[in-house]
Amino acid sequence: MSVLDMSFSSMVLPKLLDIFLTGNNVISYNGCMTQVFFFVLLMVTEYLILAAMAYDRYVAICHPLRYSHFMSLRVCSLMSWMSWTLGFFEGIIYAILMSTCRFCDSNKIDHLFCDMKPLMMLSCSDTRTIEMVIHGPSAVIGFVPSVLSLVSYIYIISTILKINSKEGRLKTFSTCSSHLTVILLFYGTVLGMYMRPKSSYSMDQDKVFAILYAGVIPMLNPLIYSLKNQEVKDALRRIKGQIFTNL
Repeated sequence: MSVLDMSFSSMVLPKLLDIFLTGNNVISYNGCMTQVFFFVLLMVTEYLILAAMAYDRYVAICHPLRYSHFMSLRVCSLMSWMSWTLGFFEGIIYAILMSTCRFCDSNKIDHLFCDMKPLMMLSCSDTRTIEMVIHGPSAVIGFVPSVLSLVSYIYIISTILKINSKEGRLKTFSTCSSHLTVILLFYGTVLGMYMRPKSSYSMDQDKVFAILYAGVIPMLNPLIYSLKNQEVKDALRRIKGQIFTNL
C-alpha cells in the first residue's frame, strides 16, 4: 500500500506542480502513454490489493485459530504478485489500445493528466473498442474485488455483532475500521468516475475525482491506518484540545 500510494502521487502530482509553477503544460506523446500505463497499472493493483486485505481481515476475525494456515507467507505473496501482474497486463492493454488512436484536430487535454476518457474525447478515430474494454473486462475486474470486499465485511460485521461484550466488539472492529474507510474512499471514487452513464458525464467532476484518488486518498491513507496507534490518537486529542482552547 505504501508503494502504491507513493507511486500514485508521483505519477500525477510532480507534473501538476510543474504546470502550476512554470506554466509548462506540455507533455510528450510517449510521456502521455506512459501516464496511461502507470495509471491503469496502479489503479487495478490497488483495487485487487484492497480486496486481498479485506479477505485477510475476514480470516483474522472469523477464523482466528486458522489464520496462520489460510494467510501463510506463500498465500500473501501469491495474492500480492497476482495483483501486480494483473495490473501490469491491464496497463499494457490500455496503453496499446490508446496508442492506436489518432489525434487530428486538437492536442489540448482538458484534464489534470493523460486519462483515458479525455484522450478518447480528443481522438478522431473509432474508440468503441476501448469503451467496450472499459465497460466489459475492466468492469469485471472492478466488480469482483468490490463484491469480495463486501461479502468479507458482511461476515466480519456479523461475527462482531455476536461478541457479547461492548469492549470486545469495539476492539475487534478497530482492527478493520481503517481498511474499511480506505475501501469506501477508493472504490467509491473510482466506480463513481468510470461507471457513470454517458448522460451524467462531466469533465469537471472527473477532475475532482482525479484529485481525490491521485492526491487526497494517498495522503490520507497513512493517517487512516495510523489511527490504530495509541500515540497517534493521543496526539490528535491534544491537537483537538488546543484548537478548542484557542477558539
